[in-house]
Amino acid sequence: MLVDQFLENSARRFPDKTALVYGSRRFTYREVDCISNRFANALIANGIQRGDRVVVCLDNSSEAVFLIFGILKASAVFVMLDHTTKSERLRYILGDCGAAALVLPAEKLKSVGDSLVASPYLQTVYLAHAKDALPAEARQRFVSLNPILGDSDSNDEAPPKKCIDADLAALIYTSGTTGHPKGVMLTHLNMFSAADSVISYLRNNSDDVILNVLRLSYSYGLYQILTGFLVGATIVLERSLTYPYLLIDIIKKEKVTAFPLVPTIAAMLLRYDLKQHDLSCLRYITSAGAALPREHARWLQELLPHVQIFVMYGQTECKRISYLPPDQLLLRPDSVGIAIPNEEVYIIDEQGCTVGPGVVGELVVRGSHVMKGYWGLPQESERALWPGPLPGEKVLHTGDLFRMDQEGYLYFVSRRDDIIKTRGEKVSPKEIEDVLYSHEGVLEAAVVGVSDPILGQSIKAFVTLREHFQISKQELLRHCAKHLEDFKIPQQLQLRAALPKTVNGKIDRKELRSMVETQA
Repeated sequence: MLVDQFLENSARRFPDKTALVYGSRRFTYREVDCISNRFANALIANGIQRGDRVVVCLDNSSEAVFLIFGILKASAVFVMLDHTTKSERLRYILGDCGAAALVLPAEKLKSVGDSLVASPYLQTVYLAHAKDALPAEARQRFVSLNPILGDSDSNDEAPPKKCIDADLAALIYTSGTTGHPKGVMLTHLNMFSAADSVISYLRNNSDDVILNVLRLSYSYGLYQILTGFLVGATIVLERSLTYPYLLIDIIKKEKVTAFPLVPTIAAMLLRYDLKQHDLSCLRYITSAGAALPREHARWLQELLPHVQIFVMYGQTECKRISYLPPDQLLLRPDSVGIAIPNEEVYIIDEQGCTVGPGVVGELVVRGSHVMKGYWGLPQESERALWPGPLPGEKVLHTGDLFRMDQEGYLYFVSRRDDIIKTRGEKVSPKEIEDVLYSHEGVLEAAVVGVSDPILGQSIKAFVTLREHFQISKQELLRHCAKHLEDFKIPQQLQLRAALPKTVNGKIDRKELRSMVETQA
């Protein structure tokens, strides 16, 4: 099945049912389908062809949902980026994937203008929320999005299908070990397989009302839309979590049955007396993106005894790997669960041999949800995708260390790389270090992740200054804020006379982490 058919099939089955709630607006499946068709036809009219990449740089919104499916209906590939993406990262991604079209808020145009000039492949830029008419000289390359989506007289028939399920549907960019983001290539089959598996253990159906406050640029947030539309559920989409008590009101008002969250959201909600609210409509809560502290899991279970709580683990490269059945939450609080349906997982040692229960090794994932590879990075792809047990197949080597018990339950041990997972996002320390090094007063910089009960990991930076430079921590943090998304800015920054070194002269990150733990 093609991903755009998730919407089309539900529009045929439930044309007048509410598919999407965003703010005060409610859209039926028929409306979402028609509006997506308009954008698909506009893309095709502007030269978008099968397999072209279209980058969407928007906040959570109804428009973002329309665009995802419109791009797929045009037989193109969508690339979702957060609206806070900085100019440097946007420029890199536009060039890396050879984007043929870009959608971004009109007010962001000034701050990213240089990125657009520097992208030789870009044909059309669609501006969302453009308040003024575009000047004549700009109309060839810049197009206002609002008239396309809102014109009921435009062509809202679906264009002919050109894709098969082996074709790419999406590139999801994730931080790489080199500091540059890597584009995870996901086919229609990959995304259908992941969505179908998640639906089977969550038992999603058309009666579900899913509250999504997670970013659509983040696979956990994106798949709430995909799984919901696949079964004909209703999605209540929010921009972000600012005031937890508002979410409680939304759950009651919309009779929400499903609430995906990250541990940060759980920590915020637990500050409120949930027993004072009638949340009987809620059927399940899922937690992913970082480890849910066992105390938070216990509190949620005590406060909401009727709610099933699913702890899950995954990677962008295959979306989901494991889930912990709710009845095991308190029995196996340290486990991330068992393999999802239609998947095989096993653990190997450094020689590539499968190990038995209790032995620590690298987790390997086998299934039709495993990515096709990293866009334009054949060597990186080869390091992640190895020959599998059957001839001609590839399996995903996660790079994460795990152990498995006798019953097949997985226990995360550590990561082999230094990627920091904070607020449900993966962050490359090198990317932050490069920004710090770009300040003229910085001599050395190192960034490590520190265990945090709310964030999963907080980011701590260690910096030494050049001689005769007097720079405050606040100035360095302001420098980071100019060049990094909010979730990548260090929560802590320490100025030091020198950083510890290994015998090879490299900065000793292990020692830095040890210092942090000792101080804690």
